[in-house]
Amino acid sequence: MSLSHAINAAKSGLQVSGLRADIVANNVANATTPGYVRRSVMLSETIVGQRSAGVHSTGIARSADSALTSQRMMLSSDLSQANVLASTWQTLSARLGDTADGAGLFSKLSQFEEALQTAATSPESKTNANAVLDAARAITTELNSLSALVATQRSEADREIADGVNVVNDALKKIETLNGQLSSMDRTTPQAAGLMDERQRTLDTIAEYLPVQAVPRQAGTIDLVTKEGVYLLQGKARQIEFTPSSAFGPNQTVGNGALSGMSVDGIDITPGAFSFGAVSSGLFGALFTLRDGDLPDFGRQLDTVAEDLITRLSDDTIDPTKMPGDPGLFVDTNPGGGDGLAGRIDLNALVDPTQGGEIWRLRDGLGATAEGPPGNTSILTAMLGSITDTRAINANGFQGSFTASELTATFASRTGQARISNEAVLSSTNAQHNLVAEAEQDKTGVDVDSEMQALLLIEQAYAANARVIETANQMVQRLMEI
Repeated sequence: MSLSHAINAAKSGLQVSGLRADIVANNVANATTPGYVRRSVMLSETIVGQRSAGVHSTGIARSADSALTSQRMMLSSDLSQANVLASTWQTLSARLGDTADGAGLFSKLSQFEEALQTAATSPESKTNANAVLDAARAITTELNSLSALVATQRSEADREIADGVNVVNDALKKIETLNGQLSSMDRTTPQAAGLMDERQRTLDTIAEYLPVQAVPRQAGTIDLVTKEGVYLLQGKARQIEFTPSSAFGPNQTVGNGALSGMSVDGIDITPGAFSFGAVSSGLFGALFTLRDGDLPDFGRQLDTVAEDLITRLSDDTIDPTKMPGDPGLFVDTNPGGGDGLAGRIDLNALVDPTQGGEIWRLRDGLGATAEGPPGNTSILTAMLGSITDTRAINANGFQGSFTASELTATFASRTGQARISNEAVLSSTNAQHNLVAEAEQDKTGVDVDSEMQALLLIEQAYAANARVIETANQMVQRLMEI
């Protein structure tokens, strides 16, 4: 090898070593940056006149693993769905309560039963009568509050769907822009690697809302399709259509047109819809499940509890003073109003002093015009019996014979089971997601220790090439001296 060849080879080695050191430094600096994929320098031998003349860089490579990334994105959708469902059912279960010592519906019904029992023992006591009325009012307030909670949760789900649609639509436009930038540049440059990282972060944002797959196209671009086969981006970004609602009564559904679904170019992608494109996971899957399924079902079960209380205490055999068929202690303020009874249940105005009634009618009857004997226990005892008697129920998932407390306990138990089931799904999905995310990180992430070891080798290569140039310089100086 001639002296000039040696100098040129060492010079190229220095240049490559400098570039490699820059890439290692960049890797270490971004070791904790979300979505950053490890870079490496692609090298090739330089041939001049069929002789080696050193090395040169042919570009920057990203250590991406499309299979692992795709799997992790799918699990991210499942994890987002599981998180929302588990969180909501935790809220519902805690709010409903499942013990007599708590502050939920079951506790309030237990207190009402105890107050009735005490009043039946001492019917002359106004204190006991007030305790019955307060306990009954606590039940109606709790049922009203739980019904309002269902409406609020549905409203929040609808708002989050609208916000999510905006986020996804913006992300799709961003990917379209990034595709355009990447198609017009050398995709082996550091700038292109940065744009690819940014595109993947944007894909991850979309994957939180619905499961998607990236389809590689020419010139480094990608199309985006849902797991069900609906294109969200095919050269150009497509718009997801959704119209938020302003009211959430129990009778408002997607089926009757009162609530909006989601669509893309006329294809219905609403989770739960009878469509090939119906989204099956992600935040959208969870939010639509809650808005149109779980929460309305919970509300109808609340209505069953409210209806059971009204029916039990409206039995004509309890109070001979009221007109047959008239309501008893609890009333529906809008009979025939359909779903949402738990939000309409109230105390009968005839016994409620705040509505102009008389509390002594608890003891003497709703149709009584004057106070009766203070020791009369017949109506209070019959009311207690109606609460503790078993009654056949077959509605909204309840089937069997229950006392009032047993029905509420069954409702609380089912809500608790739904919470436990969703928490189990969350735990399992989280474990799977973490496993795949760790595997992806091992393949594509930055291991600082490995980068430091690589930097040592780079420094040695740099020193060796510098030594060659130094030696060549000494030889030239020596030749000039001769």
